Amino acid sequence: MSEKSFAEKFVTSEAGSHVRPVEIRYERAARVLHVLWADGTEIDLPAALLRVESPSAEVQGHGGKKPPPPAIKPGIGIKEIEPVGNYAVRLVFDDGHDTGIYSWTYLYELGARNMN
Repeated sequence: MSEKSFAEKFVTSEAGSHVRPVEIRYERAARVLHVLWADGTEIDLPAALLRVESPSAEVQGHGGKKPPPPAIKPGIGIKEIEPVGNYAVRLVFDDGHDTGIYSWTYLYELGARNMN
């Protein structure tokens, strides 16, 4: 019996199956989060992009006012990937940022916007 991937362990709902990951893998040397989706789409999201596009209030702003983009140190990486229910992950970056919750839908859309 093969070991289940991160996504298989924490995604149980069939609703919105096109935005359900079947594999999430962080490639530390390349600083890239690789996601394989149920629809066959594969995306690579650089850690720096994920940090700048964090869905946290700290990055996106409070009450509709968006702050300037955060200053990102060169070579930023992801230290941890933690499940949030069956719909998202929380990424912990090596600069200490840990408040962004990346829903499957947000990751999928972010990947789609950055495929070109």
